[in-house]
Amino acid sequence: MNKNKILIELEIPLIEKSYDLYIPINKTVGTIKSLIEEALGEITDNAYVSKEDTNFYSKETGEIYDVNKTIRETSMQNGSRIILI
Repeated sequence: MNKNKILIELEIPLIEKSYDLYIPINKTVGTIKSLIEEALGEITDNAYVSKEDTNFYSKETGEIYDVNKTIRETSMQNGSRIILI
């Protein structure tokens, strides 16, 4: 297991899908969000359209993750359940 990545479950209500993803802990939340939204646009034939005001939220606590912090600096860890809305 790579110690520089964590496995999260990402739920995207807009397209009613959920994905298990490995994300690097040394990148910012904003960078990861942008990359995921770009990929979602591609794999959904643009059914998913990214917006500036979307955020990652903890499914357990409702915490909004700061886009300027690295994943390492947040409470995200292996097995975290994250919602993108």
